Amino acid sequence: MHHASRAAIAARHLRTDRWWLAPAVTAAGLLAFIVYSTWRAFSNADYYAAPYVSPFYSPCLADSCAPMRHGPNWELFGSWWGLSPALLILIFPLGFRLTCYYYRKAYYRGFWASPPACAVAEPHTAYTGETRFPLIMQNLHRYFFYAALPVAGILTYDTVLSFRDEHYAWGHMGLGSLIFVVNIALIWAYTLSCHSCRHIIGGRLRHFSKHPVRYRLWGWVGRLNARHMLLAWASLISVALADFYVYLVASGAFDDPRFF
Repeated sequence: MHHASRAAIAARHLRTDRWWLAPAVTAAGLLAFIVYSTWRAFSNADYYAAPYVSPFYSPCLADSCAPMRHGPNWELFGSWWGLSPALLILIFPLGFRLTCYYYRKAYYRGFWASPPACAVAEPHTAYTGETRFPLIMQNLHRYFFYAALPVAGILTYDTVLSFRDEHYAWGHMGLGSLIFVVNIALIWAYTLSCHSCRHIIGGRLRHFSKHPVRYRLWGWVGRLNARHMLLAWASLISVALADFYVYLVASGAFDDPRFF
């Protein structure tokens, strides 16, 4: 198959500012999250501190999961599963983010320099797009969106359960409860701001006037979609912070401050 060469840019049109700063910061941020989440996913420890369960490990589907009374601990996998239970669930939110339109732009530019930035000379001589393996897998984004919805629902359930004390009595709120509320709000905002969500809701309608409810929803999602990049980063940071907070409490670094 013949692939066209990259478009050439005349020298007088090339950027002379510090264009490399944005992709470098993006790459550093994504790399930091990759290193942290990989460590936590394989650590298989300190992911539950009643009533909090790390969003990296929820729902916990392995027989080896830490005891979670009245929590999302579904032992669907028997004792034969010897790896961290986080590896059973992280594939779904990870796949959703990897195939996300914004994250594609971020890591294409940050790691592959394809393209490095607007009005910058191309380091690659050919362009194949997302037509070959593995990038053709980016077309699964809509299906990962469907998988991300129940995961967000389960994390919402975890947030509700966080309003209990260590004895599972309702009517209590700790610092972890507030962190979980912020995290799930950002996760839902990021999930619903997805381009696939916007298209599913109203992208194929011929006459908005005949579908007023879907049109209203499409408008709401469209406003979220305009902030998709901001929500992508905010939710990425919040889910890491929520996991890190559970890790600190579970490892005994400090006790969860309770407000009532």
